[in-house]
Amino acid sequence: MPSSDPLFYPRPRQSISEQPSFEGPWRSDVNITALRPRFRRYLEPLAGLFVRLHLSPNQLSLLSLVAGFACMALFATQHFFTGALLLFASAVLDLVDGSVARLTGRHSCFGAVFDWIVDKYVDAAVLLGVGLSSIPIVSSVLPVSPIADTGVVMLAIIGSLMNTFIKPVVYAEVGYVEREGGKIQDPLEGVGFFGRPETVLCLCLGGAAHLLVGPAAMGIAIVLIAVCTNLSAAQRVIYLYRRLS
Repeated sequence: MPSSDPLFYPRPRQSISEQPSFEGPWRSDVNITALRPRFRRYLEPLAGLFVRLHLSPNQLSLLSLVAGFACMALFATQHFFTGALLLFASAVLDLVDGSVARLTGRHSCFGAVFDWIVDKYVDAAVLLGVGLSSIPIVSSVLPVSPIADTGVVMLAIIGSLMNTFIKPVVYAEVGYVEREGGKIQDPLEGVGFFGRPETVLCLCLGGAAHLLVGPAAMGIAIVLIAVCTNLSAAQRVIYLYRRLS
């Protein structure tokens, strides 16, 4: 029986020829996200293990979320190296859940949405964890109040969220519906030089370098994320203005 909820009314499907094009000179295709298919190939054995353990894609997404919140707690208590290991585990689980969905044929619209939601919760949580650690970020090198450190963390969180939030909003507004492996294709992933994988990599490297140089390593990582995510978001906005105006 058709749903009476207007949110789920079927919409006319565009033909491929009517789909908006996201190609052009502003595509970078040099970020880590563009290399995701290669990474997935090496994770297939791990995905096969999860399939044999009868873990569903949504369960793996939930485990990724748990690992992300555990990372936040460790970051907040300045256990940056251990937190970085958990963040890496969360990222691996995020990659593997899609492979498990393909191997088992357990694709669902909810699973695709849940995966996006988990990613954003993890991104915000781990950056918040660094903020709660109270390490000096810019106040150690500039004559500014520690409040400025909080401001840099907030910029990092905003940039991280907005850099990704742009994509589903654009796909919804232009009616982009092409799917691959049960999820809407992500043609904007090649636009912007700094996305979620780069953010995770910076935090993991900052956590590892903490063993050698102390909290300064994580402070540098946060400054890079705050600057680069917002610049990347601006790059996507400029690209979209050129393509969709």
